[in-house]
This record gives sequence, structure tokens and C-alpha cells, in this order.
Amino acid sequence: MKKLLVSAILGMLALPMIAQNKPAVSEEPNVVKVNTLSLLVGTGSLFYERKLSDNLSGQLGVGYISYKISDSKFTGLILTPEVRFYPKQNAIDGFYLAPYFRYQNFELKNTETNDKGTYNNYGGGLAIGRQWITDSGFTMDLFFGGHYSKGSVSAESGTGDTFDTAKFEGFRMRIGFSIGFAF
Repeated sequence: MKKLLVSAILGMLALPMIAQNKPAVSEEPNVVKVNTLSLLVGTGSLFYERKLSDNLSGQLGVGYISYKISDSKFTGLILTPEVRFYPKQNAIDGFYLAPYFRYQNFELKNTETNDKGTYNNYGGGLAIGRQWITDSGFTMDLFFGGHYSKGSVSAESGTGDTFDTAKFEGFRMRIGFSIGFAF
């Protein structure tokens, strides 16, 4: 019993020395992921994140939306570039703050009046999140925050007043849970 206890204590003391050979943060500089929550509202979002330094990364999100609000149908592209600051110098695996910009360009169609147009929206905000990367490279990213945006409608037929753009303007919440892999 004494030999077993001594071996266990020595093993526990040796463990930190063995673990020092493994880096405390992910060695992979790239992450590709999909926002699973955006799929629930008819948006496909793909993100690419690249480690820039020990506490900084850049991310670009590209999304495609097909969404209907009352009689207005929105179809188009969303671009979201952001800079992520990891305060514990553990970019791309840990807690982060991320200011971001968002550009949205949609084709509009009013299903009742058959009016058509385009909608451009600009905005930005701040996201707070936590990203985990497993030893196998599997990545999970949970984030939330808010942003403000403003847009304009350009009508091709009919008037711009027939489109309901209120859900895309003003202060809005941003929330997501992305999964992917690091490489």
C-alpha cells in the first residue's frame, strides 16, 4: 500500500513537468466553423478565424439568408468581419471580446404586391464569447452581444414602403453557437 501511495504522489508531482511539453493553447492558427443557431432562422453562416498574435485573431463571417417577414421576402448576403481580442493571450482558444462590422445586401420581394427592390444595411457592434478547441481540433464557439444597424431600400418596382425592414434596423441582439474544426 505504501509503494502505491508513494508512486501516486510521485506521479502527481511529475505530471506538471510532463504537461509543460504541451502548449497551453492550441497550436493550430486557423478555424472554420458554422453557426448552428443561425440555421434556425433560415440563415447559413460560415466563419473563418485566423490567429494573428498571442492575444489577437481576425474572423470573417459570410452568410446567406432567405427570410420572410409578413409579406416581405429577403434573400441575400451578409458579411461580418471582426477582430477578436483574447485577454489571457490564448488566441484562438479562450474568452474573447470582438468588435465587428456587418454589411447586408438583400434582394426584396413583396409577395402580396409583387414589388421588388434591394436593401443595403450597415452596422456594427461588440460580441463577447468563449471558444474551446479540443485536442482533436473540434471547435465550439459560444458568443452573444449587440449591434446597431441602419439600412435603405431601393425599389425596382413599386415603392420602398411596401417592405418590412424593421427587424434588420436599430439595436439588435447577436447570439450564436458555432461548431467546426481547427487546422
